[in-house]
Amino acid sequence: MHSNLAISLQESSAYTSQQEPLLFVRDSDGRYLAAPDDHIIEVARLAVERSVSRGAKLTTPNRVREFLWLKLAGYDHEVFGAIFLDTQHRVIEFSELFHGTLDSASVYPREVVKAALRHNAGAVIFTHNHPSGEPDPSDADRRITQRLQEALGLIEVRVLDHIVVGGAESVSFAERGYL
Repeated sequence: MHSNLAISLQESSAYTSQQEPLLFVRDSDGRYLAAPDDHIIEVARLAVERSVSRGAKLTTPNRVREFLWLKLAGYDHEVFGAIFLDTQHRVIEFSELFHGTLDSASVYPREVVKAALRHNAGAVIFTHNHPSGEPDPSDADRRITQRLQEALGLIEVRVLDHIVVGGAESVSFAERGYL
């Protein structure tokens, strides 16, 4: 990414027929060009990662959702991950633990426990995406979350939530009363 890029938000323009705002970047010749979607998403991911770095507190569910959406959006296969937290619920690390197929990912509780111990985590927030765009948790999602909660309970690591990201929507197990 170039540090000399200037970013501006143009809400309406004679150069575009779109109703939605466009993000423009300035090239090395000083011309403003519409930023490609993948560039916008990458810059947004970097901004969110800076705000959710090691030691940061995830203070609101929306902040967690935004972070996870940016991490998991765009995958065409299931990815199961975890935000490992210390006992004060500060971020230690986000890890993509398992990669699967279009509609499933194998999750191994033993490997999750090993990762929690490696990070010296006191708590964890699980997440995975549904490439179909439908965020409703399946029965299998609920069963594996229960197994993970039981396994991590043995080593005194709290499962705070499991958030399923599907398209632009997400579902929180904690908000639904599944945890």
